[in-house]
Amino acid sequence: MAKLCEELQSLSLCPGGVQSWAEPYDTDLEPEELDQSSPEDPQRNVYLQACQKAGVVPISYYLRHMNDKCLKLNHHGLGPRGAGALAKSLMLNSSITHLSLEDNAIGAEGLAKLVKGLRGSCNIQELNLSNNNLSEVGSELVCKMILENVSLLRIQLAHNGFNDQSARHFAEALSANFRVTALDLSHNEFCEKGGESLGQMLAANEGLQELNLSWNHIRMKGAIALSAGLRVNGMLKVLNLSYNGFGNEGALALGESLRVNSSLLHLDISCNRISNEGVQLFCKGLEYNESLRVLQLARNPLTVESAIVLLNSITRKPENRIEDLDISNVLVNPQFLSLLELASISRPGLRVLFAGKQGFITQKRPTRPDPMKVIQDFLDERKLRLLDFFKNMDKDGSMSVPVSDFCRFIVLSGLPLDSAEIDCLVQRLDKHQTGTIDYRNLVDSRKKMVKDQRKQQQRRARKERLEKQRSQRALKSFHNAVRALTPPPASREAAGSNRSSAHFSGSLLGSWYQELENRDEASSPQMQNGASETLEADCFYSSQGSLGSPCVSEPQTPKRSSSPCLSDPGN
Repeated sequence: MAKLCEELQSLSLCPGGVQSWAEPYDTDLEPEELDQSSPEDPQRNVYLQACQKAGVVPISYYLRHMNDKCLKLNHHGLGPRGAGALAKSLMLNSSITHLSLEDNAIGAEGLAKLVKGLRGSCNIQELNLSNNNLSEVGSELVCKMILENVSLLRIQLAHNGFNDQSARHFAEALSANFRVTALDLSHNEFCEKGGESLGQMLAANEGLQELNLSWNHIRMKGAIALSAGLRVNGMLKVLNLSYNGFGNEGALALGESLRVNSSLLHLDISCNRISNEGVQLFCKGLEYNESLRVLQLARNPLTVESAIVLLNSITRKPENRIEDLDISNVLVNPQFLSLLELASISRPGLRVLFAGKQGFITQKRPTRPDPMKVIQDFLDERKLRLLDFFKNMDKDGSMSVPVSDFCRFIVLSGLPLDSAEIDCLVQRLDKHQTGTIDYRNLVDSRKKMVKDQRKQQQRRARKERLEKQRSQRALKSFHNAVRALTPPPASREAAGSNRSSAHFSGSLLGSWYQELENRDEASSPQMQNGASETLEADCFYSSQGSLGSPCVSEPQTPKRSSSPCLSDPGN
């Protein structure tokens, strides 16, 4: 420490000693290293001078490795002041190409200083700023750096507390910057609106090849918008969406995007609350994909039924090229293993990761039939009335029979009821335990049975209808988003002539999420006047080949009005 102070005093940087410095925590410099400082080493001198001015201890590791290509300064506790000192040194550095500053508590204040330092650097290609508490303010500074720096290719920004507004900043920056090829935004706080902005970014960006959005909160409308952007995108190769909660609606939208997308090679949707129903919706589009190589679906609530559906969908067509399938939490059964063995004959490179061989297909426990329903079916088969059935056991015509005679007649008539079911029927017909069964009670019990049966059928039909409506709503919203994200021919030609002025619209998904419902409700003559404009837009969408070809499962809706753009929330 004394020699370090002497070195600074020789540079006329610390005439009064080191009393103003922070508590030393990294002062393991060797004496010969300290003696190497000279006026001919400007980068080292500038760093030491900046550290003295900021009141921080120089990092010995940086002084020893400042001329390396790959520099890792993780967990050094730089803070804003240390980051500022490092930034001044980086302005003179011409050797570092990979810089990692993970977990240094840099914050937005320190990042602002780093951005100024990196502005003059044209060598750094990979930058890691993860876990630095950058927040929304930091996201603006990062996006400014992305637009100004021409050398950055890979950026890691995990664990920084970015929110939906931050996602909008990234979308604006990456809609104009096509040089960045890999971006890590995992472990942040992106929600639905963030997913909408990132979906627009995917649709506009033509350079990004790897995107990590795991451990966020992108679901519902955000998941649909992101999937729509993936359908339009033609460059992305690796996409990590694990731990987001896409759900079955998001799985449906992802499947529709994979139906058309021809660039994606690796997709991770692990732990996204995708059930067996979601896998079936997802596979409707997956089986038409010809580019995907790796699919990860681990830690979703799946059973062997979903495993069989997945295996059938990826082996049904020879064009499907999936090589790795991860369902590592699913227990499989002999049926799945036999299908996998057959698939390995035609697809020897197929690898499936599963949990074990003790799986089974869940089956509902058969419920006891309603005794009155059994009696009614018995009468319908023989075309008998309930009154005739009761008169056969009512010998005296009193319209009531003893319980013993009723039970005996049930057994002799050949009704498929066991003793437990007969006892249940008697308890229902003789509630007051009078020892007799009245015809009126038998009629009332049948009426109640019919009423309950109708309610159950209505409940089941309502559940199926709601599930179908939910899927149709998600599908309509997905295709509306694709139309909104797909530029018309005129704007596409203009964008091709001037790629640097890429347009980004930050309007919310709500402007088109319920578009079809609004169009169905508002069927006014004024809307019919715009049919020609609608026809032109829809014809463009359906005639763009791989980019705009409609899906087989796309709902056919009447063309009444033109699809609104994302930049016009008023429609």
